[in-house]
Amino acid sequence: MKKQFLASLLAASVLAFAGVAAHAQDTIKFGVAAEPYPPFSSKDASGKWVGFEIDLMDAVCADMKAKCQLVEVAWDGIIPSLQEKKIDVIWSSMSITDERKKVIDFTDKYYQTPAVFVAAKDSDIKISEEGLRDKVIGVQTSTTHANYATKAYGKVAQVKLYDTQDNANADLVAGRVDVLLADSIALDAFLQSDQGKNYEVKAKAPPDPLFGNGVGGGVRKDDTALKDKLNASIKAVRDNGVYDKIAKKYFSFDIYGSTS
Repeated sequence: MKKQFLASLLAASVLAFAGVAAHAQDTIKFGVAAEPYPPFSSKDASGKWVGFEIDLMDAVCADMKAKCQLVEVAWDGIIPSLQEKKIDVIWSSMSITDERKKVIDFTDKYYQTPAVFVAAKDSDIKISEEGLRDKVIGVQTSTTHANYATKAYGKVAQVKLYDTQDNANADLVAGRVDVLLADSIALDAFLQSDQGKNYEVKAKAPPDPLFGNGVGGGVRKDDTALKDKLNASIKAVRDNGVYDKIAKKYFSFDIYGSTS
């Protein structure tokens, strides 16, 4: 009887452990860059994460009926964090590029916006090789913008790398940078602020393969089941109108971009 009781207790313990393990595996960890990147992701006054990508993450998780956890990660370490399984998805305005696809995979895109050059309103700077000669171009490190600026103007201008976009913006205002190159929506938040009131968009960056094909969720190459689930839910929230409802909270135009 005692042996039977111990066997039953052991079996119950195994089942309980399996349940805890299964529960832990059901939690999908979404990696978000720790820096503020409004209106996509930033913290409000109470310290809660808010923004377009946060709302979209919640909608996608609700459609998947999955428990999701937001994990703050330094931007320049976000791909290693994915590969080391500290997170399961990169959900942080990461452009889908051929270079990144060598090491990770991506979901379908969930938004697409152009890159722009921003400089002082009273500046007569021209966005060309000659116009940017001996100028300082501020870009965030480990981005498509940094790659493009280096490729297009690295031989004639100084491409200055920053750990965060906020720090690049601050150096533009301080006069240590002549022009910024970044996502148009992220820079729009700066231009609408008091800090950025004396600056304007000088030009859109031309189409280039380095900019990739929109922004998607980054996943490990072998995590095809999760990728398929995410794709199905991204499509579902677009089809049922939830995506548009979220987008209208933050944008007055089509954030999704071309469907081609």
